Amino acid sequence: MLFTSYGFIGFITVVFIVYYLFPKKAQWCFLLAASWFFYFLASPSYLIFIGATCLSTWLVSLKLDALHVRQEDYLRENKGKISREEKKAFKAQIKKQKWRWLLLCLVFNLGILAVLKYTNFAIANFNGFLQMVGSQRQLSFVSLVLPMGISFYTFQTMGYIIDVYRGTCRAQKNLFKLALFVSFFPQLVQGPISRYSDLAESLYTPHYFDTKTVSYGLYRILWGYFKKLVIADRILVAVNTIIQNPETYQGGFVLVGMLFYAVELYADFTGGIDITIGIAQTMGIRVKENFIRPYFSKNIKEYWNRWHISMGTWFTDYIFYPISVCKPMLKLSTFSRKHFGDVIGKRVPVYLSALAVWFTTGLWHGASWNFIVWGLMNYVVIMISQELQPLYRRFHARFSVGDKAWYGVFEIVRTILLMSSLRMFDCYRNVPLTFRMFANMFTHFKISELNAEAFLGLGLSAAEYALLLVSLLIVLAVSITQEKLEAKAKTAAAGGKVIRHESNASGAESARPGSNASGAESARPGSNVSGGAESAKSDIRSVRDLIFSAPAVWKYIIFAALVVVVIVFGAYGIGYDQTQFIYNQF
Repeated sequence: MLFTSYGFIGFITVVFIVYYLFPKKAQWCFLLAASWFFYFLASPSYLIFIGATCLSTWLVSLKLDALHVRQEDYLRENKGKISREEKKAFKAQIKKQKWRWLLLCLVFNLGILAVLKYTNFAIANFNGFLQMVGSQRQLSFVSLVLPMGISFYTFQTMGYIIDVYRGTCRAQKNLFKLALFVSFFPQLVQGPISRYSDLAESLYTPHYFDTKTVSYGLYRILWGYFKKLVIADRILVAVNTIIQNPETYQGGFVLVGMLFYAVELYADFTGGIDITIGIAQTMGIRVKENFIRPYFSKNIKEYWNRWHISMGTWFTDYIFYPISVCKPMLKLSTFSRKHFGDVIGKRVPVYLSALAVWFTTGLWHGASWNFIVWGLMNYVVIMISQELQPLYRRFHARFSVGDKAWYGVFEIVRTILLMSSLRMFDCYRNVPLTFRMFANMFTHFKISELNAEAFLGLGLSAAEYALLLVSLLIVLAVSITQEKLEAKAKTAAAGGKVIRHESNASGAESARPGSNASGAESARPGSNVSGGAESAKSDIRSVRDLIFSAPAVWKYIIFAALVVVVIVFGAYGIGYDQTQFIYNQF
């Protein structure tokens, strides 16, 4: 069931009404039933896989929690009675048992994901190898179902079990509450990958109907539909025309397709997250932000601190850090320092851990080589940028341009072009073709070909191009306003010190974002959202805060305008083929 379908709109309307009519203490039970019904509508067979993940994770988490309690009780009861060596041995024994249970859970659940998502990819590569060595034997492909959102809920659940193993959160004793965390329906379509500690508090607590909270959520939902239906699904027509006809659209149109795809991707991804967060907020549930205006980034590291934040932090916390500090890596680092010097030695853990992160990031996005190469190319670019840091510092010391407005715009444009170039692997879905079209963009570029007639041949009318331009200007204006409001709020909170989005983390890791504020329109989520005419100017941290602080008539005018624009100008109607959100494929 797509977010953009009439069926989904009817579904969330019914869920919203019944949710607030339900007994408050049992609201989470109704939400669980609604989430599993939503998944059942997608396909009854999907319930088998998500059910297996819920049950196995619940059982293992209870075992891990029991071992944790056993260790605490033993150490408390024997405090001062056992030697240091005995204490250390007991901890090692418990840790070993916990590790075995964790490994069992990870292998089982990640194994399900691997088999369903990557079996045919492995077969295709094995067949290619057989053909390369001259063998005529070929393995047959298997027909496997890929449950909706399996990558999202698997990673979310495995993050939870690792946190229980580490002791950073306690196990959820109630199987059904854990099942709700795993299957909360707005997140099943395209994330984000929530942490248990972030989502659980507001997911299970009773919520009373609050006009302000619901209004903020509805605004967020409408903004998401505006970006998805008015921008993403409209410009998709031109993108497909260019990408699917590489022999016809070359040179300058490769650049056009690359930039159009950047617009489509942003509007599609952030629009879907807006709808997810908005739906949750109408029910008083707080879902963390996943995009923070990534196209305002001045370098690729900052970009990945703003783009798909939940994915980046997941790979950082559960892959990068564990690999970089594991015993084999530390031994390798020591060996490298001894034989190759400190310069090489200190880079080994960072670079190898980052390589693992970006390889798995690419593989997570899809079972094909274009995604893997895309991930590795991100790694290469970040590593080069990291190594060139001394050169950058010397440049800025020699030329004082860092605080110039034009240089900031240059950095933003440079980052957009760089990231858009890397996304060509996603566009063409073929590695050799991608490299060929990238080169073609320079060797066959003719400005004269980029005329009005050629653009109209991409499937969009002049009126649709005008609508896209106006829509993008609206998004840009909202984004700039949001950026300024958040910067002002951060400056005030820090006592006048400006806090930037850039990460101080080393290497290629996707570091944690510096803010939980929304993409282009966020307000502080939750049931206690304050606003309206009585809000102090210092409390205005988002565009929605700004709207709600204005006279009430403007709130209704803007809301009605958004509804009308989505209904009148949204890309749907007779002959329209519903386009699923891009991340729905995961």
